[in-house]
Amino acid sequence: MRAWLAILAFAASAALAQDRPEETLSAVVAVSAKALPNARSAATLGTQRRGAGAMIGQGYVLTIGYLVIESEAIEVTGADGRVVPATLAGYDHASGFGLLKLAAPLAGKPLPLGDSATLAEREPALVATTSEREGVSLVYVVSRRSFTGSWEYQVDSAIYTYPAVDAWSGAPLIGPHGELLGIGSLIVPDAGGAGTQSPGNMFVPVELLKPILADLMKSGRRSGASRPWLGVNADEVRGRLFVSRVSPEGPAERAGLQRDDIVLAVAGEEVTTLADFYKRVWARGAAGVEVPIRVLLGVQLKDVAVRSIDRVEYFRPAKAH
Repeated sequence: MRAWLAILAFAASAALAQDRPEETLSAVVAVSAKALPNARSAATLGTQRRGAGAMIGQGYVLTIGYLVIESEAIEVTGADGRVVPATLAGYDHASGFGLLKLAAPLAGKPLPLGDSATLAEREPALVATTSEREGVSLVYVVSRRSFTGSWEYQVDSAIYTYPAVDAWSGAPLIGPHGELLGIGSLIVPDAGGAGTQSPGNMFVPVELLKPILADLMKSGRRSGASRPWLGVNADEVRGRLFVSRVSPEGPAERAGLQRDDIVLAVAGEEVTTLADFYKRVWARGAAGVEVPIRVLLGVQLKDVAVRSIDRVEYFRPAKAH
């Protein structure tokens, strides 16, 4: 009941009051995916994945990509409880979005894409984890800043909200006009800013989708050259960049990088943060370029040359390992 009172209060002070809130929520769907038995991502994401998504028109659902990569079966449940199969129509690692194509129509009104670039700090929004009233939470934007993830991932001007919402994966962030502003990606301990203790969520803004949506619908990926991908997870610890994981049979492992290596430099340029690391790697060129990396293991210096690849190729379902 409290959640529904929150959405009504939100609607009463915004243009959403012109429509029925239930109509807006009819676009929220549940997404479940079963990964392939030999999925490379199973070690970190599991084989059974559940989250949410938002219908955005023409039989498409927008969700977060890690829910649906390497899937052998995807199902989408609409607001009326009807379950239909779906296929992964497009995936974009740079943003993290996954685009699903429904095998049959679902009841509900698709959400229009909003202008997430104008969403400022302290503004309210709704997070819908399900189409049910109890699945709606009122949140506030507490910061707009870049997000850098340990898995070779960076999003400029990510949307951080407070308070934290459970079941955030793929959950739509909805604005006062019933428009889609972002898709839930993570729960974070410092939504208010680096060093703060304000647990909240990070949403990928839809402003990153608009330039690539037509490409995803047409060919399953954005056009143009892909970023080089190494298969390295790294963590920042006291001004050092420690390798925490290398993807099995990935470029970094083949080049000899190991867990606990300390990354010192890329192409002769010092790196101490993930942002520095990615900047240097991505500046080398498109996927396929060789990336010279200097690392320290114990007291031993080591220079390796990592032949990067397109990340999509590593996670392509047809590729067994």
